[in-house]
Amino acid sequence: MSLSEDRLDRFARHIVLPEIGGAGQVALAGKHLVLVGLGGIGSPALQYLAAAGIGRLTLVDDDKVEASNLQRQTLFNTRDIGHGKAVIAKRWVSTFDPALDVTISDRRITSENAHRLVVGADLVLDGTDNFATRLAISDACVAERVPLLSAAVGRFQGQVGAFAGHLPTEACYRCFVGDAFDAEDCDTCAEEGMLGAMAGWAATFAALQAVRALLGPSGNMPDIDWGRVYLLDGLKPDMRSFAIAKDPACKGCS
Repeated sequence: MSLSEDRLDRFARHIVLPEIGGAGQVALAGKHLVLVGLGGIGSPALQYLAAAGIGRLTLVDDDKVEASNLQRQTLFNTRDIGHGKAVIAKRWVSTFDPALDVTISDRRITSENAHRLVVGADLVLDGTDNFATRLAISDACVAERVPLLSAAVGRFQGQVGAFAGHLPTEACYRCFVGDAFDAEDCDTCAEEGMLGAMAGWAATFAALQAVRALLGPSGNMPDIDWGRVYLLDGLKPDMRSFAIAKDPACKGCS
């Protein structure tokens, strides 16, 4: 596979980076990323994932655009209110870069259908807002041997973790949060509030991690540190990280 003249021009600023180069850009064009959730995380993340030239994108969200989304979900505008996020997101990608292959699902993710959505993907980026969905996605990723980036944001804090629980020594997302959150009982940004730019910081950091994860095995990009969670603090501002050990009793990956 090679890049056409117009693709060489489009991705010139990537290609001159020795960590990516032409070979890396070609590799990105051959990758399949599943993005679950097109809200505060998924909306800005999608813009940079598409701009990176990731060749195949599966976009998953069953929600519709509301006026209160526009403060942080940069993919949408006032005319989109009341319309499905997945359909709008596909239209945006198709206009932004017609060369990308985009499929959508506007059904809510459950433990029953999560496997079908992630199977065959190179990477899943989860930007959903409840633990039940996150755990269903994590379990499906482990079963289908797909690495997972999990990103979350609230108030002035963000969190981005990289998990490869299908590997014998690596933790999964369930190792991180445990089993107590299988119910949909987490706080929402409607209750807690969220700085819009904070969602953008977490989302773009997750997009950066996605590019690293997709290129690491085959290029000059440093390998991603699986099992590491980054905490972003927008009030200081500051970033710190810690490692998650594999739980030998985890029902998701052990």
